Amino acid sequence: MADVFAKLAAVNPWINGRLAFIIRHGSHAYGTNIATSDEDFKGACIAPKACYLGFKSRFEQQELKDPDTCVYEVRKFFDLASECNPNIIEVLHVDPKDHVLITAAGEKIFNARDKFLSKSIRYTFAGYARDQLGRIEGHYRWLKDPPKAPPVRSDFKLPEKMEIAKDQFQAAQAEIAKEIARYHLNHLDDMREDQKIAVRNEMKDILAELHITKNEEWQAASRKIGLNDNFIAIMQREREYEGKVREWKQYNKWKEERNEVRAQLEAKYGYDTKHAYHLVRLIRMCREILETGRVIVKRPDFEELLYIRNGGWSYEKLIEWARSEEGQLDAVCAKSKIPVKPDMDFLDKLCAEVVEMIL
Repeated sequence: MADVFAKLAAVNPWINGRLAFIIRHGSHAYGTNIATSDEDFKGACIAPKACYLGFKSRFEQQELKDPDTCVYEVRKFFDLASECNPNIIEVLHVDPKDHVLITAAGEKIFNARDKFLSKSIRYTFAGYARDQLGRIEGHYRWLKDPPKAPPVRSDFKLPEKMEIAKDQFQAAQAEIAKEIARYHLNHLDDMREDQKIAVRNEMKDILAELHITKNEEWQAASRKIGLNDNFIAIMQREREYEGKVREWKQYNKWKEERNEVRAQLEAKYGYDTKHAYHLVRLIRMCREILETGRVIVKRPDFEELLYIRNGGWSYEKLIEWARSEEGQLDAVCAKSKIPVKPDMDFLDKLCAEVVEMIL
């Protein structure tokens, strides 16, 4: 651990004297670490006065690769924590045995850790889980039916060169994207991020129930902005071709950059079981927090999580479980006694007090 402090100081000599805390994070904090698991660390610090009063010096966070470490400027930490970012909320609730360094400023933050919790948990934790599920499904598709060759324009009944002027094509795409964004209420900037996530998820579910595909949604938006059917048909084929080109590039990049351990898991079990156990952990923690108000980082179900990581669940079971559990969270959230949103005035005052302690 001394190596972490030395490496932090090598980049920013002032940082160790201005730390609020450093904690152990990741699998060691969850209790799911195995022999090959690396240690991860997260922390927060109060930057020098010049970073607050001047404009030349800026500091948001400092990262290390070996060991994996991230120290946030305390205001950024408060911002992420108040949004119920899962990785940050966990930091405040790790087992005391995983507290590497807690200063007086850090104690002040940890003593108020429950003040950061809100019903945003429903959307942030489950949102991270959805991301994990998307990666699992995408990689599973590539493993089962990988693209065989780069796409060819003629396969999509397209001439060798694009018929539409590129700038005209891009302008039309931009207008269509704006229209689709309106459907998903992305223009409501005064909404909290968790509310936007909730609305987007609800819109996706409604469209799925109506059997409206993304393609049909795109076509409807195209007509709404006044494009004729012939132009739409050409653009549609161009979009399909571009999509396949993008997928081909993504597939090859994935093959080239795959983590060797993850590749072995996928080869052995047919899907990424490490993503799977994190997905299960996130959804379970989401439910626990909403039902009890407690954030249990050191997992009591660590044996089952390791079982999942070791391929104990089939791909089909995982997908079914994830969709069923995620579908129940709205009802759980409605009954939850935790606040709808955190007391931002309290947290703002607390942040100022913490900065003043070290500034």
